[in-house]
Amino acid sequence: MGSFNMGYGHSTNPIDLIEHLALVHDWSCERATEDELTLIVGGSWTDYQVSLNWRGDLEALHVACAFDFKVPEYRLTEMYRLIAQINEQLWLGHFDLWTQEGLIMFRHGLLLNGAVATQRQCEALLSAALEACERYYQAFQFVVWAGKESREALVSTMFETEGQA
Repeated sequence: MGSFNMGYGHSTNPIDLIEHLALVHDWSCERATEDELTLIVGGSWTDYQVSLNWRGDLEALHVACAFDFKVPEYRLTEMYRLIAQINEQLWLGHFDLWTQEGLIMFRHGLLLNGAVATQRQCEALLSAALEACERYYQAFQFVVWAGKESREALVSTMFETEGQA
């Protein structure tokens, strides 16, 4: 497990911290290399594939959270519109559409600049990714599967239920 120090909750490689979080949350994880980790995290709507990469030369931890469906070519234009509208609202990270694969993913990074990553920082990075995916997943589905226009799909996700029925 690299240079993880359980006593202080710090690691020189934040992938070690993420791997520890995966164990705590009972998420499926696979460590491809010392600097790469893939998680499968169950959400309300779908399972998310979360890829984390540590770049020591940049001192940056990158997270990419992908959905399990692909955008058909005939819906690409409307999906680009939706992603642009969503990205205007986000403070942290952004959504991308990888045209070759038709894959939607949320991306964000943690730049450390000589600091050592903490468990709280790693949790916050993962939370930002998962919360954004959960919040907008239905809008993506409305555009892809229901044929809705981007604005209509986005408006439908803005209504959050409060209280209990």
